[in-house]
Amino acid sequence: MQPLIHLHILASGSKGNAALVEGPEGIVLVDCGISRKQLLLRAAELDVDLARLKAAFFTHEHGDHIRGLPVFAKRFSGPLYATSGTIGGSSSLAGLSFVRLKREDKISVAGMRVHTFPTSHDVNDPFGLHFTVEDSDGGTLDSVGWCTDTGFLTEVALKELRGCRVLGIEANHDVHMLATGPYPSYLKARVGGKYGHLSNEQAAEALPQLVTSETTTIVALHISEKNNLPSVARKTLQTAAPDDVEILVAGQNRPMTVW
Repeated sequence: MQPLIHLHILASGSKGNAALVEGPEGIVLVDCGISRKQLLLRAAELDVDLARLKAAFFTHEHGDHIRGLPVFAKRFSGPLYATSGTIGGSSSLAGLSFVRLKREDKISVAGMRVHTFPTSHDVNDPFGLHFTVEDSDGGTLDSVGWCTDTGFLTEVALKELRGCRVLGIEANHDVHMLATGPYPSYLKARVGGKYGHLSNEQAAEALPQLVTSETTTIVALHISEKNNLPSVARKTLQTAAPDDVEILVAGQNRPMTVW
């Protein structure tokens, strides 16, 4: 499969999340949980031209996904996409102009088709994203899946993420490390619950349903600093992935490009 979409992860973790998906006709931003200054610096570090930014998507209203949006929006004239639940879920978004999405929606931007699908998190109407570049007959030429901040993978999520060339999937915590770690009981229950975050083990269990011969790269997202380690997440996913599929781990302060 010829790579036509490039994924640039600027930050991934509980302190802030932001990614850029670069298609044939421009770039889209996924979440803005870091400052505009950091967004610009990290994009420049990856040699990404933000003059090509066409739109921005916001998966849900938690601060680590929208904290930088109010300042970012002052200098960006493109459309901001979010669900009605997300828009109404944070006072910091009041007054901003959004294009309202459904949790299952399809739009075209930057030379890509973007499908949204429902996730399961303790917020209003969260979603994941499936980016594709299609030929004139509607066949898929390239695809990138993005799914984080979800307690489990919905049936629609499993369908949309299957066969993506690049699969970005949450691997937030190691089950044993969470159980024995420093979080209080109520927070452990939240993180490990059906409206919390995917564990390494849950992500690995899903891989046989998601990975096909088209899949070349899996990126572990939203790694917990207290209940996980990059090496543990990578090893757990490797046990369920084919040997020829690359396993990467996104970091909080370590921007990376996936070609």
